[in-house]
Amino acid sequence: MTIPEPRPDLALREGYHSAQVDVPVRLNTNESPLPPPPEWTERLAEEVRAVRFNRYPDRDALGLREALAGFHGVDAGQVFCANGSNEVLQSICLAYGGAGRSAAVFEPTYALHAHIAHLTGTAVVEGGRRDDFTLDPHQVADLLGAHRPAITFLCSPNNPTGLAEDRATVAAIVEGAPGLVVVDEAYGQFSDWSALDLVEEGRPLVVVRTFSKTWSMAAARLGYAVAPAPLVEALRRVALPYHLDSVKQAAGRLALEYAGEMEQRVAQVVRERERISAAMAAMAITVWPSQANFVLFRPERRKAAEVWEGLVERGVLVRDTSGWPGLAGCLRVTVGTPGENDAFLAALGELV
Repeated sequence: MTIPEPRPDLALREGYHSAQVDVPVRLNTNESPLPPPPEWTERLAEEVRAVRFNRYPDRDALGLREALAGFHGVDAGQVFCANGSNEVLQSICLAYGGAGRSAAVFEPTYALHAHIAHLTGTAVVEGGRRDDFTLDPHQVADLLGAHRPAITFLCSPNNPTGLAEDRATVAAIVEGAPGLVVVDEAYGQFSDWSALDLVEEGRPLVVVRTFSKTWSMAAARLGYAVAPAPLVEALRRVALPYHLDSVKQAAGRLALEYAGEMEQRVAQVVRERERISAAMAAMAITVWPSQANFVLFRPERRKAAEVWEGLVERGVLVRDTSGWPGLAGCLRVTVGTPGENDAFLAALGELV
């Protein structure tokens, strides 16, 4: 007896991960540097005590979807919730991708868009970006016209560059795309604008968000999409039964009652983001403008690998993106607490 071989195309795929090193300052995974409000934690504990764990959760997650609908000014039928935004992306590929269909991505961008597409049997077509990492609308239109992808992925603000796509560019892509356009706004609250106000019935647009970043709930693994109701219904068809547990539903619903605290955390991160960007620029480091909770930078006087290793030796972990498409020599740092950012800048200063 032998164990059967998995799908042959999976031999080319590696799981998405980032290096985890036991250091005092971890700034490599774009998590919130601050925990949720203590009141939220206390209220969630009360809800957990009341959960009937011998019963399945609300299959439709209606309470959470209604809360999100009220928060964004849409109908509950326009909201789909899942285990992190990555499961939302997977559901999109299951519903609209698959054999004989393709998804378009524009590198450098979030690696999971192509990865999840591949895992669901969806072919991937790749476009590029300008030298400043912005999208060229004409090049995008040419690629979409040539390949007719069923799904077009945009990430705004884009990970790992931090740039938010231009509103007019996104609107034009939505109007001209041959299939579904997915705008991944995992870092949307840090940006100057959102594609959420472009969502309307009849328009093939999905906006994906997460509770992991601004809501300080990375451990909960909760994400959602806002889209036309028929599209949400298609996503619900491919979701597994009872896929969203009761604790997660309660956590997300309660979090929305602390929007003011979330906005304060966002404002602090933005201030710190601008501070560390200016400090790195003063070190003669190339820094790209960011509208996210991280900053992409390139040390000009030392190799990226040397700087990454030197930071780890000094107790600071950042993301080495130098091997990603179009990012030779680049690193990415998550904005942390003021103290964590001070430690990062001090260590970086010693190295460059």
